[in-house]
Amino acid sequence: MTLSDVAREAGVSLATASRAINGSANRTVRADLRDRVLAAAAQLRYTPDANAQAMARGRTTSLGLVVHDIADPYFSSIAAGVARAADRAGLQVTLASTQHDPSRESGLVDLLKRQRARAIVIAGGRLDDEATNDELRAALADYRSVGGSVALIGQPILGVDSIVVDNAQGAGDLAKALHGRGYRRFAILAGPADHLTACERRDAFRGALAELGSPVPDDAVITSTFTHEGGEDAMRALLRRGELPELVFAVNDVMALGALAAGREAGIRVPQDVALAGFDDISTLRDVVPALTTVRIPLVDVGIAATELALADASDEPRLTHVPTQVVLRDSTPGL
Repeated sequence: MTLSDVAREAGVSLATASRAINGSANRTVRADLRDRVLAAAAQLRYTPDANAQAMARGRTTSLGLVVHDIADPYFSSIAAGVARAADRAGLQVTLASTQHDPSRESGLVDLLKRQRARAIVIAGGRLDDEATNDELRAALADYRSVGGSVALIGQPILGVDSIVVDNAQGAGDLAKALHGRGYRRFAILAGPADHLTACERRDAFRGALAELGSPVPDDAVITSTFTHEGGEDAMRALLRRGELPELVFAVNDVMALGALAAGREAGIRVPQDVALAGFDDISTLRDVVPALTTVRIPLVDVGIAATELALADASDEPRLTHVPTQVVLRDSTPGL
């Protein structure tokens, strides 16, 4: 059966039948006509075409999610929350990955716009790179100009609704808690020097320790990529310095796990030879020995909140939802 058959059975025009079944971005159908069309469709067992509905409404039932690396447990946990909230809203998630290349984000936003995604959630740290950020701002503005809505998870610098994790508070609280356990000599596996979230965590951790009288020397702050391999590389660089600190802080858990692997490879025991802490509380930590001290972000809840924010009614000004963090002390930092 075709839509023409439904229109003929209901005694209406093809355009009216299309608007009644597929919806319309700017036209409505009288209730009595809609009822006639729907009754005819049911009688004829007509199944509407999803692409036709998307064209008529101007939007599909998809929600775009852009992440840096779906294999990273940080992003997979956020994706689980996005999928849960999208399902409740009757939407399906279209997943896109930048493979840790932020310059790809604007192109992915444009692709989702052409696919008529109803909304987009972007999860991933911002870089201190105005050219890349400006390109993404322009792509988001273009998408929003045709009715799309956006929520960002991360640094609120793009002028859109954002979920903002309290990185500075969490890193400062972690430094104070570890200092309270007796640690005085620290090193930091700091991530990339232009990664705004990594820098925020690094600076807050160093600042809190400086206030407590235990400053972290510059040569004990090792930059590397924001990945497991980056944690391995940074830990090896730290070990080449010779004298170990009492505690190593990696600015995310994935780097901390890389550091743990590199230390094990070099015969360094955690926590007997050096204590270790991370940030994020990713789901895979439950399988790590020793259990890793970290700062907990409710990642699934962050994904849910971002989706709900993206689907909320439009606002004249960007809305910011702040997410608190929680220090979780475990076996990797037993204290001195």
